[in-house]
Amino acid sequence: MTTTRTSDFSTVQDTFFTYVRDIKYATMITVDRRNRPRARVLLPVWEIVDGRPVGWLAAYKTPVKTAHLARNPHTTYSYWNPRQNTLHVDSRSSWSDDRATKRHAWDLYTEGGPPGVGYDPIHYWSGGPDDPEYEVIRIDPWRIQLVRGSDLRSTIWQPDPD
Repeated sequence: MTTTRTSDFSTVQDTFFTYVRDIKYATMITVDRRNRPRARVLLPVWEIVDGRPVGWLAAYKTPVKTAHLARNPHTTYSYWNPRQNTLHVDSRSSWSDDRATKRHAWDLYTEGGPPGVGYDPIHYWSGGPDDPEYEVIRIDPWRIQLVRGSDLRSTIWQPDPD
């Protein structure tokens, strides 16, 4: 397996969004209080902010997710397709409670995210972005690995340390 490393997200951005559009759903992995992994399948949307990827996840604020993120905000979002293309997003995830951020994420799901990835969240939260059960998790990646299944070529993006 050949691995290339980069700190410039623009060099992997097209492949990142190609994989996200193709695969759509990601497995979100958190860690419980006993350091055991917990997985669930969800659909984040992504954008580029200041040259870096930022993800948004519309979610219910369940006791399990809340406890896991409060104890350890480090998460992984893993995408896979039958061609063996994979995308692993190691990140820090946190609840974003302010109204403007929740509206922004809502808009990305309905019209502004990568084409073919979003959905209309009104099907889950009938009150729109002000629905009291609509919550948003912000995903800030610190490492992304893309693996092409045809030859197992791997590219790892990590920003330069601040």
